[in-house]
Amino acid sequence: MPYVETSIEISAPKERIYELAKDMESYPEFMPDIEFVKVIKRSGNETVTRWKTLVEEAPIEWTELDVFDDANTRIDYKLIEGDLDKFEGAWTFSEHDGRTKVVLGVDYDFGVPTLAELIGPILRKKVEENSLMMLQGLKVRCENNADGAPASPPFDG
Repeated sequence: MPYVETSIEISAPKERIYELAKDMESYPEFMPDIEFVKVIKRSGNETVTRWKTLVEEAPIEWTELDVFDDANTRIDYKLIEGDLDKFEGAWTFSEHDGRTKVVLGVDYDFGVPTLAELIGPILRKKVEENSLMMLQGLKVRCENNADGAPASPPFDG
C-alpha cells in the first residue's frame, strides 16, 4: 500500500499545535481543499468524523475514527467507510529549540489496482500535496493571528 509522510516545522508550542489539530471541525476555515469535517460522535479520547475534500475538483468523502493520545501529543486516524479502501495514519508532534516538528503519515489505497498502476504516481503526488496543504494551514494558523498579523514571538521552551 502506498505510504506518504510529510512534515513541517512551526514556531509554536507543540501543545498549541496539537490542540488545533484536534479541532478538525475548524479545518475548512484554513484549509481550502476541505469542504467540511463533521464530528459524528465523541467518546473519551476518540471521535468519529465525516470528511469531504476535493482532489482536482473531484469530491472524496469518508468517515474515520480519530484517537487522541494527549500524553504523547499524537493523533491516530483510520478509515471506517468511504470512497477509499484504506486511509489511515498518524499526526505526531515533537518540540525542539522552540519549534515544533509536525509529521503527518498517510497509508492509503484507492482500491482500484488498474487505476493505481496507471496513475499511482499522480495519486501519490496529490496525497502528498494535500498533506502538505494541511500542515501549511496549521502553520499559518499557529504563527499568525486571525487577521494575518504575526503571532507572539516563537516559543522559547
